[in-house]
Amino acid sequence: MPCILPALLLVVAGCGNKPPPPAVSSAASSGTILPSVVIEPVRTPLERDVDGTVEAVNQATVSAQTSGRVAEILYDVDDVVPAGAVIVRLKATEQRAGLQGAEAAITEAQARNAEAATSYQRIADLYQRRVVTKAQLDQATANRDAAAARLAAAEAGLTMAREGVGYTEIRFPYGGVVTKRLVEVGATVSPGTPLMTELSLRDLRVNTTIPQGIVSQVRKLNQAAVYVGDRRIEATKITIFPEAAAPSSTFRARLDLPPGAIDLAPGIYVKVGLVIGASDRLLVPTSAVTERSEVTGVYVIDSHGQVALRYVRPGHRFGDKLEILSGLAAGERIALDPIAASAQVAMTVPRQ
Repeated sequence: MPCILPALLLVVAGCGNKPPPPAVSSAASSGTILPSVVIEPVRTPLERDVDGTVEAVNQATVSAQTSGRVAEILYDVDDVVPAGAVIVRLKATEQRAGLQGAEAAITEAQARNAEAATSYQRIADLYQRRVVTKAQLDQATANRDAAAARLAAAEAGLTMAREGVGYTEIRFPYGGVVTKRLVEVGATVSPGTPLMTELSLRDLRVNTTIPQGIVSQVRKLNQAAVYVGDRRIEATKITIFPEAAAPSSTFRARLDLPPGAIDLAPGIYVKVGLVIGASDRLLVPTSAVTERSEVTGVYVIDSHGQVALRYVRPGHRFGDKLEILSGLAAGERIALDPIAASAQVAMTVPRQ
């Protein structure tokens, strides 16, 4: 009898009302589990936005270094020029004639120097045997030294003549893009005449102004970024000029950008974020964001597993994360794959 009572109690308990099953989420009912993440505040730089203008670090106007007539122009405006490429050729008749004369002069100087050296050695040997006088030795020494000096002068003249011929081919010092062409074929130029202007798109920087009230914070933190569309480009260096401009009391500053920054061109306006502290921001992966008719949204998963599209207001981009200014709260869960989330919402059947 003592063994039968527990068994009866179990049977009676089994015949009672069963507790309701746990709530089934839409993700479970569809047979899939959406990859998701809980959004939490992230400590990020606090920035003050100002306007800036992009300019090229390397930009120069190339001028003629010798006189002559323009024979050939190899590049024009908007052409990309490799570093060291010839951009303009001058007629080099006079310069080549000077080079030929310098080459002839050095041939003569070399011969006379060799003759004078040989003569000196012969006179020196005779002087050792006391055959010639000291005056003759001195004369041979003077002739040797004069011939050596004339040879050095001829070598310098040859170098200058070669430089003169080289000056008839004008080259750009670095690779870049032609922005101005200042001469035409047939024009006569002289040393200092501007020929072309070029700038390099590889190394760019941004000119901006810093309000007086935040300049000390910017100097201390020494961090800034440039915003181009939805991209954020960290400045590699910040240079702040030491004096304020009157009457605005703002400080000029230059922000160096990493080499090869795309979507930038000298002269365009950009937004500059000057770091003045730190703040908490809600950042979501950019891959979780969807765009619909110029509206930004994310798929939010509630505590019951229900998925719904939520429109949000985006802010700045931080690498592969996007700042959400409104529409999303800390602690909410969002789907990482908006395509899968959209398909799941479409399959969800409303409860009766």
